[in-house]
Amino acid sequence: MFNNIYRNKKVFLTGHTGFKGSWLALWLSKLGAEVCGYALEANTEPAMFNILDIKNKISKSVIGDILDTEKLEKTMLEFQPDIVFHLAAQPLVRLSYREPVLTYQTNVIGSLNVLEASRKCASVKAFVNVTTDKCYENREINRGYREDEPMGGYDMYSSSKGCVEIMSSSYRRSFLKDGYAMATARAGNVIGGGDWAEDRLIPDCIRAINKGVDIEIRNPVAVRPWQHVLEPLSGYLLLGQKLLENGQEYADGFNFGPNEESVLTVAEVAKRVTEFYGKGRVVVGEASPLHEAGLLMLNIEKAKKILGWEPAYKADTAIARTVDWYRHFYNNDTDMFDFTISQIEEYEESIKWNKNYAIK
Repeated sequence: MFNNIYRNKKVFLTGHTGFKGSWLALWLSKLGAEVCGYALEANTEPAMFNILDIKNKISKSVIGDILDTEKLEKTMLEFQPDIVFHLAAQPLVRLSYREPVLTYQTNVIGSLNVLEASRKCASVKAFVNVTTDKCYENREINRGYREDEPMGGYDMYSSSKGCVEIMSSSYRRSFLKDGYAMATARAGNVIGGGDWAEDRLIPDCIRAINKGVDIEIRNPVAVRPWQHVLEPLSGYLLLGQKLLENGQEYADGFNFGPNEESVLTVAEVAKRVTEFYGKGRVVVGEASPLHEAGLLMLNIEKAKKILGWEPAYKADTAIARTVDWYRHFYNNDTDMFDFTISQIEEYEESIKWNKNYAIK
């Protein structure tokens, strides 16, 4: 997979205790990488990181804050990574209304700290900087945003990620012409087993189903680009491969989202969750007083054309795989580490047709 580029490579992964970070840590380890994770303690209960004992499934796990520059730099210099995947963030829109300073400190200054630590570490050759689809100035238009469109953001989370994109572009031009190759990656609404964060649609649905209460949705007609977690992670891994193999040629921003048929409303996704789970009832709750985007889509033609990346799952498959993970977890009828690895292997099989991912 990925030209076998990650076998025996040293990978520094921030945010490895989070939902996406846990999946990426496992996948990198499966690909033969030596992974050093750096993140705060897992902040949900349950947490995928703890359930799957990821601490003992990777080479090194360090609990630390990306705002702690001394510890961050010391950890990276000791590990001497070949590539950095930066996923650590304050990732929640609604929390950013309650914690605006923390959101900006973590997402903007924290990202700058990781970029700087990497520049001080001569072994680093490539850097994948993960942001979000919400980094764009959302004009609620009925088409996907392209990578060259203006950054923005109504809420503090979205605007902080827009700032990270602008800062990353400036940092690349200011310091990295002869340094490591750094690209930014913008994903859509990511779903998958193991996410228990607050104010996310499918985790909220799963919690309601298992409590035997109605699923209340705030904004039933809101449209989002839904994708299984392994979709953007495959994009990050492919982008990392290209950066390691070709350097600055791929040092740019890339969207990783679903095809248009997987852009669904909140109500459509919630209904599918109940259908796949076999129980649950969806009702429309009280609308949130906080601003939430009504329409947001990504244009992924650049990733298709330049990287050869393609989404493998349609929305129904993504939701079914997600619900299946939670069902097995709550039924306590299988080893969840083995089941998670089986979902990664299942996804790998689905992308092997693409020569950019696998050697025939």
